[in-house]
Amino acid sequence: MSDVRSRENDDLDELDDAAVDEILAAEAALQAPPTQAWRRRTGIEMVISGFIGLIASFVLSHDALKLAANPKANLSCSINATINCATVAKQWQATVIGDIPNAFFGIAAEAVVITVAVAIIGGVLFPRWYMLAAQAVYTVGFLFAYWLFYESITKIHAVCPWCLLITATTTLVWAGLTRLNIREGHIVLPGAAGPWARRFVASGYDWFITIGLIFVLVLILLINYGGSLFS
Repeated sequence: MSDVRSRENDDLDELDDAAVDEILAAEAALQAPPTQAWRRRTGIEMVISGFIGLIASFVLSHDALKLAANPKANLSCSINATINCATVAKQWQATVIGDIPNAFFGIAAEAVVITVAVAIIGGVLFPRWYMLAAQAVYTVGFLFAYWLFYESITKIHAVCPWCLLITATTTLVWAGLTRLNIREGHIVLPGAAGPWARRFVASGYDWFITIGLIFVLVLILLINYGGSLFS
């Protein structure tokens, strides 16, 4: 009987060791640099979002030139008093730097992001300083997009569909770039927050935050304008 119990205990020990090894291996995988397949998926997400944002920037640039030639011109996205691109485009917030429409800077930013994302898909590993510089520049664009959204809601009291689309795509691109920089170790948080952040991103939980941000934008629009968005 004692021999049987001894064998059972040995089997349990072996099972426990195997389970521990599996947990440690899974943890090591989460902490390790991302695979090229993971980087490629992130790059594709950034290309798609950046391309949509680029199209929206081109449309806004065309509309800005159209309004410059004729301030009374009708724009296709001027649907009602609330959804009105012309109202937004005529405000000072639409040309923050001199007389240059914000959309022109959007074209440049999206073109750069798409180029970087395509290189990532191809397996290019950029140096840390470059990725941190890209993160800093695009973070400014991300905050700027949300500032414009805030101004549209609180000051202009009208929204531009193309601007809203750019806000959404900017959120997705910024999230993808941040995700990549955290997993590759370019963004290092202090203490235990560093490994936790890499584990959080590797598990895909950051997508809940990204989708949550976009959901909040939609919710704010509905709360502020409700049925007037569709009337």
